[in-house]
Amino acid sequence: MLTAALLWAGAAAAASPEAPAGALSCSGCHPAGKGVDTPVLSLAGRAPADLAAAMRDFRNGARAPTVMGRIAKGFTDPEIDALAAWFGAQKD
Repeated sequence: MLTAALLWAGAAAAASPEAPAGALSCSGCHPAGKGVDTPVLSLAGRAPADLAAAMRDFRNGARAPTVMGRIAKGFTDPEIDALAAWFGAQKD
């Protein structure tokens, strides 16, 4: 019985990859789910290419300055790609 529980727990963990560095700080402002009443959009389920492009635009100053411009400057291209892929894979 214990072996079955451990195998099930391992399979569940493999099916839901860990959030990349920085994802928890994003979730502080960008809530999960459409039913949350906030002016900030959820990132879950969005196209990874769109998320990555937006982050790079904020980082490079191509989008209007907000707190995101300052936040995005702290991320490298590989980190942005990892965040975009992870948020894109989350269910909204």
